Amino acid sequence: MGDRTSPQQRPVEELSRYLTEVTGEPVDEPLLTRALTHRSYSYENGALPHNERLEFLGDSVLGLVVTDHLHETHTEVSEGELAKLRAAVVNMRALAEVARAIDLGSFIHLGRGEISTGGRDKNSILADTVEAVIGAVYLSTPKPDGLHAAAKLVHSLLDTVMVSSAQLGAGLDWKTSFQEVSAGQGRGAPSYRTSDEGPDHDKTFTAEALVDDEVVGTGVGRTKKDAEQQAAARAYAALTAHEPAPAD
Repeated sequence: MGDRTSPQQRPVEELSRYLTEVTGEPVDEPLLTRALTHRSYSYENGALPHNERLEFLGDSVLGLVVTDHLHETHTEVSEGELAKLRAAVVNMRALAEVARAIDLGSFIHLGRGEISTGGRDKNSILADTVEAVIGAVYLSTPKPDGLHAAAKLVHSLLDTVMVSSAQLGAGLDWKTSFQEVSAGQGRGAPSYRTSDEGPDHDKTFTAEALVDDEVVGTGVGRTKKDAEQQAAARAYAALTAHEPAPAD
């Protein structure tokens, strides 16, 4: 079967304790272990059960919880705008960021190939694992309380993202909102200056958002797009005097 631990991998019990604290319910550890098992690890270790079915379930639970919250919170918003708000929350980049906030990557069981190419910090793997963990929490508690426990986890992870998404302009992304406020203030069109460092499989990008050749926001990310979004978020905050600036 192979060793399920590595110097970079934390024991599932640690994550289980965190989830129990957040949800108030015990989490089935074998189920949680499955949620943390990527298909690359499964294939290298005798076709162990992996997390894709739990990911499928968790995606639906996540969508229901977020949609319900947005529907109840934004009572005057149209169906189309609600859909945009949901898309700004339930997307790979947002889920990957909340995964990083709880260091989820250090718990994931990955194959050797994925580990060697930085799989613990890939947006797609992190986002999928967040959904699988939500699915595991949902199944760990008998119905209907499983949904209540899963909702507590979703709100713990994503409430800040839901608030931030509601602050954005019509484009529902920071670059669009930054461009809109810059135009509204009679400034020039925004531009970005980006640099990177590190090996190809583990690059870090730094971006500067400029208006009229002035740097008004900076950001750091694992991709050029992420870094520019972070820079745009800070530039938007600076131009609108919203403090504090949106967090990474």
